[in-house]
Amino acid sequence: MLDVSLGATYWFLGLAAASLVVVGVAADLPTRPPPDASAAANTVDALAASEYAGTATHPVEASAVRVTAHSLALRSSAGASHATFAFAPVTPAPPDSALAAVARGAPPGEAFDSPRALAAAAAAARRNARDAAWRPASDSLRVRRVNWGDVRVTLVLA
Repeated sequence: MLDVSLGATYWFLGLAAASLVVVGVAADLPTRPPPDASAAANTVDALAASEYAGTATHPVEASAVRVTAHSLALRSSAGASHATFAFAPVTPAPPDSALAAVARGAPPGEAFDSPRALAAAAAAARRNARDAAWRPASDSLRVRRVNWGDVRVTLVLA
């Protein structure tokens, strides 16, 4: 008859426990890389660096976003990434605001009474975004460079 030694039983149990740990770690690894905040920031910089009015969109595969006047952060289940704008400050457009309407394509004259009012709203949005919190991300980042009179503003809506 075959006798199993007590030492072999402990080796078997140890190997089984180690296998469970390896499987658990492998199952917890993300299946995708974190969202690419640098590519989105490059889209913003391309318009912010321009002297001309324009619009751009960048697809976003993230569940949450945080935009400040100087940076952009994206987060998903795979992790978070952060990028700084080279041509800051930009103006984060709060959703459901007149700035967001302009970022979506409305003429600034329809949303604001004057270029001065646009400049004041943009300055307030930049101040409020200093301590921006994470919020749900849309499927794309919208960027619009607006030139109205002597006011030049780059709006970012995520």
